[in-house]
Amino acid sequence: MNRHSFSVHRVTTFLTILSLSSCAVVLLAGCEKKKAPPPPPPTVEVTRVVQKDVPITKEWVGSLDGSVNAVIRPQVAGYLIKQNYREGDLVKKGQVLFEIDPRTFKAALDQAKAQLAQQKARHDTAKANLARIRPLAEKNAVSQKDLDDAVGAELSGRSAVDAAQAAVEEAQLNLEFTRIISPVDGIAGIAKAQLGDLVGPNMQTELTSVSTVNPIKVYVNISEQEYLKLTGTGVRPEQLPLQLILANGSVYPHKGRLALADRQIDPTTGTFKVGALFDNPGNKLRPGGYGLVRAVTRVRQGALLIPQRSVTDLQGKNMVAVIGADNKASIRTVKVAERIGSDWIIEEGLKPGEQVVVEGTQKVKPDMLVNPQPFDPEAAAKAAAAKASAPAQGAAAKPEAKPVAPAPAEKR
Repeated sequence: MNRHSFSVHRVTTFLTILSLSSCAVVLLAGCEKKKAPPPPPPTVEVTRVVQKDVPITKEWVGSLDGSVNAVIRPQVAGYLIKQNYREGDLVKKGQVLFEIDPRTFKAALDQAKAQLAQQKARHDTAKANLARIRPLAEKNAVSQKDLDDAVGAELSGRSAVDAAQAAVEEAQLNLEFTRIISPVDGIAGIAKAQLGDLVGPNMQTELTSVSTVNPIKVYVNISEQEYLKLTGTGVRPEQLPLQLILANGSVYPHKGRLALADRQIDPTTGTFKVGALFDNPGNKLRPGGYGLVRAVTRVRQGALLIPQRSVTDLQGKNMVAVIGADNKASIRTVKVAERIGSDWIIEEGLKPGEQVVVEGTQKVKPDMLVNPQPFDPEAAAKAAAAKASAPAQGAAAKPEAKPVAPAPAEKR
């Protein structure tokens, strides 16, 4: 072996030893590397099961109507010449709403009065004739027939006077009917006839309607089961205080009371129609509106309450994650009852004071260690509102698409 080959061999051997040493160092370093620490327990928001007396309420959709609704129709035929009220205003009982041309009816009244005067004159003549003949008949100076004729003439004249008097009263009444008045105090509706229209008792539509709205009536339909349950509590339905929630979600400040009930249950729907009265100062509420009628039917003693969002429906079962004193989770099946606002009443499965998971239920598994934090309803409501408004804001912030400029025409 020459000197050059020996040098190359020594270099190769040195590099091999160095490579093996490096691998050994790497293996030793890998063996000495510590394992990664386990992840921290998930954070969940919890609240305690509350026990208290809870009023049980029922709600029904109600339709508003006037306590009295008077349909105004003409009772005589004629041309409409006046409208004496402003539509939508409060009118008083006896106030003149419309006027029909009275000239024809005044002429008929004058004619009836003339007929009455004529019949009275004839009756006076018949009475005088009878007064003259009766003494003569007693002396046999006239025949019995003459006396009978005189008596008959006087009776006929009296009947004719009565008939003429009735005709006068009828004509007077028809003349008064040309002034169409409101029979009740209330709000007058929009007129359905215009000045100059020929109106009469046989017209298809009414002139207008007047509704008494203070108090205002609210009709609700309750089921047969609810009616039987309500009457079985021993509380008289008319003694239940009622609350009205208006269409805008506000609570009407005046309490109501049940005032009437239908005579039967509707066999087609199985519902029972009842009516409630609410004071309506200022006539704020009007017929035709809708609202929710709420009534406290009973008080449930010592009810257990948890937020609705803590209950999960899993294959028809209501599940709740409960956190024990050792911060370990357990999953329980519960039985829910009535809903009170944003809470459920729990009948079975929980005890007072236990902690249930409100936020983060999807993170929890049985026997899992968790990091419980108090649930903040206000913060949750703000977060939900911000999440709901985020898509709208994103859509508003999205820039408008710029129109694409047309391609330049190709030069020929």
